Amino acid sequence: MGTPGFAVPTLRALIESENDVVAVITKPDTPKGRGRRVIPPPIKTLTIDYNIPVLQPEKIRTEGFYSELKEYEPDVICVAAYGKILPKNILNLPPQGCINVHASLLPKYRGAAPINWAIIKGEEITGITTMMMDEGMDTGDMLLQKEVKIEVEDDAESLSEKLSLVGAELLLETIRLQKQGRLTRIPQDHSKATYAPILKKEDGIIDWRKPSEEIKNLIRGTLPWPSAHTTVDGKNLKLYKAEVSNGMGKPGEAILSESGILRVATGDGSIDVTEIQIEGGKKLPIQAFLIGRKIPSGTIFGK
Repeated sequence: MGTPGFAVPTLRALIESENDVVAVITKPDTPKGRGRRVIPPPIKTLTIDYNIPVLQPEKIRTEGFYSELKEYEPDVICVAAYGKILPKNILNLPPQGCINVHASLLPKYRGAAPINWAIIKGEEITGITTMMMDEGMDTGDMLLQKEVKIEVEDDAESLSEKLSLVGAELLLETIRLQKQGRLTRIPQDHSKATYAPILKKEDGIIDWRKPSEEIKNLIRGTLPWPSAHTTVDGKNLKLYKAEVSNGMGKPGEAILSESGILRVATGDGSIDVTEIQIEGGKKLPIQAFLIGRKIPSGTIFGK
């Protein structure tokens, strides 16, 4: 069970292993873009080359879907970023249980967006946890964990790609140990749990009163959506890359805007914006952006 690109390496690893992938469950195809062209989930695209049955239920809490799933007689259900909470009858269906590949070191960052929030919160280490699923939100017993360093140049997209590869390897190891009867279930310490809820558009709003490092982390952590954003002259402005810089001014004030540099004051200093997109325009390096649109020094971003 999986949906986005994060789940693709896990499915590919399972297919190429000695395990038998009897079916893939993913979300329905969705219309995207201005033309509203219907696009299949990345996980479905991978199955085409392997002739694996794909189930795309609108709802999974129905007798019809449960009956269909039961016909495959799964020994174990593997889950990687499927995007739906599994009901009790599905959790109890496979004799070896349901194993989730979660992109954090549980019990930290339970929830739908652990990669984003780990970066936003300034973590230096994250990782993958394989866990037995229960009816809670990432509350089941842990199986294996592997740490992954968050590099300073990582954003949510690059870190997701790295973690997806680690997750695939760790799941295969988990299943191997499960077959050998050598898996140890480790209950989570719920008192140490933190949460990573699904991102909302307002989570990307830049508060220029915050420290430079926090704003940079917000920019890194909110890619590809909702992106860190602010306003200028009544238009929305998305910031894709920035570096901590020197200089002081009123938070949100452009204190330098020349020679391909856009330096904006923060709560404790400033940042240099290096990639940007204004409402109705294209994503551009800052040098190209400033050629086409002047941002006079003293301009105030945001409220």
